[in-house]
Amino acid sequence: MTEPAEQAAKSPSKRRFALIAAGIAAGLAVGLAGVYGIGGFGGNGGDPACRPAVSLAGKIAPLARGEVAAVNMATRPLKLPNLAFNDADGKPRSLADWKGRTVLLNLWATWCVPCRKEMPALDALEKKLGGPAFEVVAVNIDTRNPEKPKQWLQEVGIEKVGRYSDQSAKVFQELKSIGRAIGLPTTLLVDGNGCEIGTIAGPAEWASDDAIKLVEAALKK
Repeated sequence: MTEPAEQAAKSPSKRRFALIAAGIAAGLAVGLAGVYGIGGFGGNGGDPACRPAVSLAGKIAPLARGEVAAVNMATRPLKLPNLAFNDADGKPRSLADWKGRTVLLNLWATWCVPCRKEMPALDALEKKLGGPAFEVVAVNIDTRNPEKPKQWLQEVGIEKVGRYSDQSAKVFQELKSIGRAIGLPTTLLVDGNGCEIGTIAGPAEWASDDAIKLVEAALKK
């Protein structure tokens, strides 16, 4: 058989392989879009009350760079669930308690090494910008020993970040159900209406100039 004839014989199998590969890629794309929304963390909500948060996200998006370049700024209106957890005294709290204030909501656990590494930076951010308009709300989701996170925070010297917890880890599941939590740490910048401004999966250097400028811009609106 001549070389051109051999190539002709092989070409149908090559075409079939290409079609199969394309089909797999398309399937993965659809699956990811279903979980995370088109465009990664784009969101799938449509609450009109959250349109200002999307507008704000667009304005401050150029500041999501450097140490906070991994923050995905909201491109669609998304109202977060009214997440419920407890404060340091065991009293029930929910995200609605921060209505009117911008929040950096962080989910963490003592068994999560990146969570532990970023906690001092979150504490420093709260020390610098925390006040009537802004708070770092770090919710621990250890499900076994409730004393362990308290002891760890004391040992490390975390002083400014409030001690919130959810031993059921329901807050994580609720955020996961809307494509906003795939692991720990998970952090969301949330406006005073409980709407997403930006989300990051993984740690960030929250005490950096980049992070401070991003949060300050969110506060200026």
